[in-house]
Amino acid sequence: MGRSASQDVLITLVVSAVLIWVMPLLISTYTLTVLVIYGMLGLSLGLIWGFGGILCFGQAAFFGLGAYTYAIAAINIGESTVPMILAVLVPAVFAALLGAMMFYGRLTDVYLGVITLVGTLILFKFMNSTAGPQYVIGKARLGGFNGIPGFQTLNVPGDPDTYIWGDPYFYVCAIALVIVFLLVTWLLRSSFGRIAVGIRENEVRMGLMGYDVAARKTVLFATGAAIAGLAGAMFANWGEIVTPTLFSLGQSAEIIIWCIVGGLGTRLGPIVGAAGLAYLKFMLGQQSMVDDTLITGLILVLFVLFLPRGLVPAIASLLSSIFGRTKRRPNARRTRRARHG
Repeated sequence: MGRSASQDVLITLVVSAVLIWVMPLLISTYTLTVLVIYGMLGLSLGLIWGFGGILCFGQAAFFGLGAYTYAIAAINIGESTVPMILAVLVPAVFAALLGAMMFYGRLTDVYLGVITLVGTLILFKFMNSTAGPQYVIGKARLGGFNGIPGFQTLNVPGDPDTYIWGDPYFYVCAIALVIVFLLVTWLLRSSFGRIAVGIRENEVRMGLMGYDVAARKTVLFATGAAIAGLAGAMFANWGEIVTPTLFSLGQSAEIIIWCIVGGLGTRLGPIVGAAGLAYLKFMLGQQSMVDDTLITGLILVLFVLFLPRGLVPAIASLLSSIFGRTKRRPNARRTRRARHG
């Protein structure tokens, strides 16, 4: 029997509170902050790919757009509140325009992947070529491959001199991830979310039933881009610099691997995959014997071969089978006793 929405929210809040309290005792908040940010980025792709069936190779483009939008706006405004809002809106609008052209153009999955990948590479190449003094937006120089440093980081709204950094910034990012997770849960439980899953399963049938498939896919695509943009703005505040590597092909591939390893079609899977693989990469980066890219590729191959559904669905199936057996055993005993008097 499925859980109600209120039970789902309560469980999410309790588990999140416990993790937010316990994890800083095990891992530094500086590292945890970027793991939370990557978890949000993984969730953005998990939403549009796992529940909408839209394989996007350009999630890094929305991530980078959010980061660059925040940095440019923060330099020109000198405060973080409006730049954070713009960092969500700009990728969402860009994705809505791109998605409308793709989905109303009835492009197939292969061409969707190619277009989003090419768009990401175009942004990567363009940002790398903006080192000249003519590439200026207001007071912000784009800086080419050196990126944009020295912008205003997150502050208390209305008080630019009171910065939020260190441990408080981790708690802000963690709470933001919980809020986004709950909003995604609400979206998927709504009629829009159920129709999106129906489109993923059989797009032609949903179209014949009278639903505007292209419009709904565009909205879902833009929603995922908005979440990625928020993650990009948070990453910019964490790193205090944005560079063209945010748009790189490697970044795009990593996001897809996070979702596959964690488990597509689940809300928690992409978050777990992102945080787990990012932490593994961080640990491997402290040594020089083994290339972390080789290990990531090996993990992907192993999961595709032996756990194609991903880590979270596999654990859920295991727990379900264990607890299912324990629940069935007493019933079987009662049946045998009844038969034998």
